[in-house]
Amino acid sequence: MVCNLIRYAYVPLLLVGINGAGIALVAAGASKLWLLALLVAAIGASFASERLLPYRQEWNTPAGDGGRDTAHALVNETLLLFSRATIPVLAALVTVADLWPHGWPFVFQVILAVAAVDLGTTLVHFASHKVGFLWRFHAVHHSVKRFYGFNGLMKHPVHQTIELTAGVAPLLVVGLPVDVAAALTLTVAVQLLLQHSNTDYRVGVLGYVLSLNEGHRFHHLKWAGIGDVNFGLYTLVWDRMLGTYMRNSDRRFTSDDIGIAAKPHYPNGYLAQLAEPFRARGACAAGTEGAARSGEHQANWDQESSV
Repeated sequence: MVCNLIRYAYVPLLLVGINGAGIALVAAGASKLWLLALLVAAIGASFASERLLPYRQEWNTPAGDGGRDTAHALVNETLLLFSRATIPVLAALVTVADLWPHGWPFVFQVILAVAAVDLGTTLVHFASHKVGFLWRFHAVHHSVKRFYGFNGLMKHPVHQTIELTAGVAPLLVVGLPVDVAAALTLTVAVQLLLQHSNTDYRVGVLGYVLSLNEGHRFHHLKWAGIGDVNFGLYTLVWDRMLGTYMRNSDRRFTSDDIGIAAKPHYPNGYLAQLAEPFRARGACAAGTEGAARSGEHQANWDQESSV
């Protein structure tokens, strides 16, 4: 009974319940601290569901990465909150024309922002697997060896800033309101929890459209070219257009399937991961036994962007 409830109700609880509550509170003029409370509730639901209905039981056990992942989450969420706080200043500086549909119902304004961010972050994510400079920073996210909710918040702050800029900058140009940005921040965090969840949930036909854990596990496959699929943050719509869509509900994954083949001993500590993209190019490439079978990612690792 409990397992079936989690299996089919967990995604609606977060997507509709948590996000919906956040949107309603912001629209009603409530304190933004309520959004923080909702985020804490979402993280709590994520951990609880992963323990009650895990996709893989062993992924619930820290492997020397618990403190590191917590540090990533705290730093990256703080950066998200800071960026939201600076939106009025940024909007005043970069808004070209206030074309934002202020007259729309608030929920539709948030949906519009989500759609725009989905496109911007998908394109940056795609580029991050093709451009050596971007891959160096994005590799932090792909170094994980277990797939669970907090992985979504495990990003190098430089890469997160690049993704955030690509998603939000076009909205600022047309006058993104700070309240919409606040609700948007919550939806991003909730989506990352769902996308990397170790919960064995089901979404039926929505799995063909939404970017959730079933499809995102394929993105974390470690062999070159195989993991270059399902780049979408919220949806898989742009992946279908890019030709990078993949889905197979029968495929099962283990820790042996995910990670970076060309860099099997990627640093595990938080500070070491922050420093890794800045290391000398030769040092990054040295000693990678999997180079022959993961040539594309190795080439991305070694290649300096000419852009």
